[in-house]
Amino acid sequence: MKTLEKNTRTPGRLIITIILVAFCMLWTVPTLGIFVTSFRTGDAASSSGWWKVFSDLKSLTLDNYNQVLFGQRYSVGNATGTASVRGATMLSAFLSSITVTLPSVIIPILIAAAAAYGFAWLDFKGRNVMFAGIIALLVVPLQISLIPILRDYNKIGLNGSYLGIWLAHTGFGLPLATYMMYNYVSSLPRSILESSFMDGSSHFTTFVRLILPLSAPAIASFAIFQFIWVWNDMLVALVFLSGAGQKVQVVTVRLMNMAGTRGTDWHLLTAGAFVSMILPLCVFLGLQRFFVRGLLAGSVKG
Repeated sequence: MKTLEKNTRTPGRLIITIILVAFCMLWTVPTLGIFVTSFRTGDAASSSGWWKVFSDLKSLTLDNYNQVLFGQRYSVGNATGTASVRGATMLSAFLSSITVTLPSVIIPILIAAAAAYGFAWLDFKGRNVMFAGIIALLVVPLQISLIPILRDYNKIGLNGSYLGIWLAHTGFGLPLATYMMYNYVSSLPRSILESSFMDGSSHFTTFVRLILPLSAPAIASFAIFQFIWVWNDMLVALVFLSGAGQKVQVVTVRLMNMAGTRGTDWHLLTAGAFVSMILPLCVFLGLQRFFVRGLLAGSVKG
């Protein structure tokens, strides 16, 4: 019986394996091409395909990453002649993206964790209605709120500041964060909280010393989502940081400007793309062991 069942499942598993391998190849081959192009000179990248690199290893260079990180030199004409000018660096945009992303991840996590604790374990009037309203905000398109918020920011002087974009990302991320945290916090055994209250702990102490440490999987899951979303975001950054100039440009906006001003330099754009991938990849790999646990929190009870 077991042999027959195993033989019956084998063709299905083989088909699934072939499909998964095909999807992996479809994703990996273009990525490999971009990666190889990021090490090729501009002339080699424009004259031949990336697969030709194996027959011309001399075209490989680290100069692309040097120009992206520390600024590309190009000639500018003026009244006295031409001068070599170093352009904007990707390194400054990298630091600006970190400045934008970290508070935009930490602030909504703290607020959502406190809100989830209240919705899960505190009894107050209107709790279900408020929670339903938060869930309804998940389906509200982000784009419809950008211009009204921008007008308010211009009135109070927050446009072009880090505080403005922190508040924007916090507001846009809170509904999902609250929902994910609620699913996890509500699944914790009630006996744990009752033991804490019997020991004389207040709600604040229970939340800080008990709920937050136990909610690490849910926190890590949302942190991955929010970090990747904020890091890869261009629309919100372009709207709320557009008035501050190059000094606060994030990675995505800097890549867009590179494509606009030097769009033919594909070797530089590919190098910039891989520079922008480093930190999100490290965050995902560092928190992936919590990822599935946090997503499945609250899905099975009883």
